[in-house]
Amino acid sequence: MKKNFVSNSQESVRMFKYNWMEALSKVHYTVPLYIYVPVILFLSWLALFQEQIALITFVGYAALGLFVWTLTEYVLHRYVFHFVPKASWALRLHFIFHGVHHDYPNDAKRLVMPPSASIPMATVLYLLFSLIFSGGQLYAFFAAFLTGYLVYDISHYALHHFNFKGEFWKKLKRHHMLHHYSDASKGYGVSSALWDKVFGSDFDKK
Repeated sequence: MKKNFVSNSQESVRMFKYNWMEALSKVHYTVPLYIYVPVILFLSWLALFQEQIALITFVGYAALGLFVWTLTEYVLHRYVFHFVPKASWALRLHFIFHGVHHDYPNDAKRLVMPPSASIPMATVLYLLFSLIFSGGQLYAFFAAFLTGYLVYDISHYALHHFNFKGEFWKKLKRHHMLHHYSDASKGYGVSSALWDKVFGSDFDKK
């Protein structure tokens, strides 16, 4: 992604003419928690008490859901958010979805995905996974998948705005800051650098 301008301001740049559209593009970083934690708890309850799957089965499908999320995070960031189209209307769409974040990486209200985008995306993914899983297995899998998404979203905000003392978080922050300020064609993992190492898009941190 070619960058011509990078702002360190925490202020939000206006993207839309209409106020209601502008409002839908901004969100406080805690909002995903209010939306998805109840959904995660409800899905877990459905799996364990409505469908009555065994605890070990729940843990297994939950672990699979978390694993699939880490790969989904990487694939979406690398191949969807960083796909730069040629058509002017598509470039505008690209800027709205991700380009604005690279131009204004510290915009405090555009660091987690707004519900106007995350809810439709979660719905589509749930329907896709329902073609593979069903019943308690689906509920356990998707509860963990959403948990992975929340970890990603909140971690993304924290990496831009928190100062860490722990070595794990310091390394993760450096990884993401290199993506923003050094080379946007590397370092696509946000909550983990695992798939960058697997697919050769990690930084040489020496």
